[in-house]
Amino acid sequence: MELDRPGRVLAALSVIPALAVAGWLLAGLPLLMLGWFAPLPAGLVGLSAAALLCWAGTRRLGKVVEATWRQVAGVVAVAVASGVFNVVMHAEQVIVRRDPATYAQYAAWIAGHGSLPIPTQAAAFGGADPSLIFDSVGFYPMDGAVVPQFMPGPPMLFAVGDWLGVPFAVPAVLGGLAVLTMGGVVARLAGARWAVPASAVLAVSLPVLYTSRSTFSEIPSLVLLFGGLALAHDALAQPGVPGGSSKGGSGWGRGVLAGLAFGLAVLVRVDGLRDVLPVLAFAGLLIAMRRFAKPQGALGLPLLAGLVVGAGAGMLAAYLLARPYLSYLSSSVKPLLLICAAVLLLTVVGTAAAPVLARIRLPKWAPTAGAGLVVLLMIGLYVRPWLQTVTRVPTTLEDRRTELMIQQTQQVNHLPVDGTRLYFENSLHWVIWYVGLPVVVLATLAAAVLVRKLLRNGRPFEWLLPLAVVGWTTVTTLVRPEITPDHPWAARRLVPIVIPGLILLASYGLAWLRDQAWLRDLAVRRGPAWLSGPRLRRGGMALAVLAVLVPPAVTSIGTAFNPVEQGEAAAVTAMCAKIPPNASVLIVERVTGDRFTQLVRGMCDRPAAKVALDKDPDVAPEAEVRRLIERVRATGRVPVVLAAEAAQVSPYGPASQVMALVSRQDERSLVDPPDGTWSLRINAWMALP
Repeated sequence: MELDRPGRVLAALSVIPALAVAGWLLAGLPLLMLGWFAPLPAGLVGLSAAALLCWAGTRRLGKVVEATWRQVAGVVAVAVASGVFNVVMHAEQVIVRRDPATYAQYAAWIAGHGSLPIPTQAAAFGGADPSLIFDSVGFYPMDGAVVPQFMPGPPMLFAVGDWLGVPFAVPAVLGGLAVLTMGGVVARLAGARWAVPASAVLAVSLPVLYTSRSTFSEIPSLVLLFGGLALAHDALAQPGVPGGSSKGGSGWGRGVLAGLAFGLAVLVRVDGLRDVLPVLAFAGLLIAMRRFAKPQGALGLPLLAGLVVGAGAGMLAAYLLARPYLSYLSSSVKPLLLICAAVLLLTVVGTAAAPVLARIRLPKWAPTAGAGLVVLLMIGLYVRPWLQTVTRVPTTLEDRRTELMIQQTQQVNHLPVDGTRLYFENSLHWVIWYVGLPVVVLATLAAAVLVRKLLRNGRPFEWLLPLAVVGWTTVTTLVRPEITPDHPWAARRLVPIVIPGLILLASYGLAWLRDQAWLRDLAVRRGPAWLSGPRLRRGGMALAVLAVLVPPAVTSIGTAFNPVEQGEAAAVTAMCAKIPPNASVLIVERVTGDRFTQLVRGMCDRPAAKVALDKDPDVAPEAEVRRLIERVRATGRVPVVLAAEAAQVSPYGPASQVMALVSRQDERSLVDPPDGTWSLRINAWMALP
């Protein structure tokens, strides 16, 4: 029993992050909907739920991982180092320019107010008026109030940092937990000897560094999805039966928890609905297996139940708290829902027809053909830039803004100017930038080997779900990344599954190569006489680790030690202190309105509204501003005018500069990996009429 302890410790440690996140989200969502998301109730209920799930997911855990204490310590050390490093190098994105600041403002609001939607406070401006606009970038109007753009899962996690006074530490902590989770999944499926190298590759990969330093949704999604894979593996290893147990404990409860972790990925990102489709099909397969007295079949219903509860919570939150966001994404969400319905229908039909389907025997050439298709697919994605140029003609205001941004970026990058270019054809090359060609080649080899084995004899069965999840999401993401294509921004799309999934497969590829006797014999025959036996194994392993670790580290080195948007928090605090406590803030310039409306409302705790623009595309008409100033005065409050330049506020009173931020921002690279940062200047001027 003592010999098994390191493996049990690593197995438990690597599922605790997903279980804790799942428990916190399950408890936090009802509190947020009821308006009670405050430190005391959330702490009591959320921590209790997290502790309960952690206990349920790790109790009586049998031998699912074989590891040594050195390997356990190595994985933990890499995870801790990742978290500490990214805490030190954290970003401070609170001025709304892109998604991280929207998440930060979302988190700040619910941390301070505990409820949604966000009231417009129109009475502070003399009531509603056609010239007053209360929504802004990342915050949509809904039923006379304002709602944030995104799903509530990540902000409920980030709010903990606001309560503890360390708002920029939570993303880095989650990043470290993602590395820990990754180590546990690799140890389960490829062997513990590869867990430390795989964790290190993930930790140094630029997209993971990037999304671990600011308030992104991708890292919590990674924790839940790969935690779900680990829990599903443990449940399959110890299937048990409802109400019963097997040696080491029943896997039935872990099946529920695995489905719950997968499903709650929808509460974190709408894209999570696509990511978990293979889990739905896999649950149907397990239910079908029950007819043939397969022990794993007992896990089908628990896995499905957890998936339905978790995904149901996500969809309920999307409808009640992010309905305008769903409308904005309708062109993507509606087809996705149709695909979900089709997968559900096929799963039901396949489960019902299982006895007939079980009698079908694949032709002998099918396993080899399946492996070949995997290789051909990756080759096709690699050569895609020479065969296709992906473009999109803008049809919406958002598309036109993206087109303008791409044109400006192309000019800076000295590229031909064509704002319709999306650069999606380069998606596999993006992956190669960030994890290196050896990882991609090894992952392709591993996927081909696993597909061949599974089609030949259905083994290793524990790889079926991970391969389905990683394969499905990797292909669909690389075909249509659906993101503004500047880097490192676009790299975030690869974080939840693509990059960790390829690292997982590459780890299996290394393990498979290491076990090939013919390869060892060839090396002994062709290599020097002294290179044999243990030396060959140790040397080969060291070279393999260097081959997969060095390329991502080289790519990341250009930005790893350059934190972005430093000083924003202090600049915002200083600006808020200069706005009178009883002020109503009128923002009269477009960019400032986009960036500061919710910030002033949420962080400065002052009512804020944009003034509708007229002929000038950037500045509100002076007559309308003066009329609104008088309406504010009539309420007994102090009118404040805010804009980006002194000349834009000086008509209403003496101008004073309330923000003069000089910092660094992300590079915007279109055809090369990012290797530095750009300068960033943000100014804000105020007038007290």
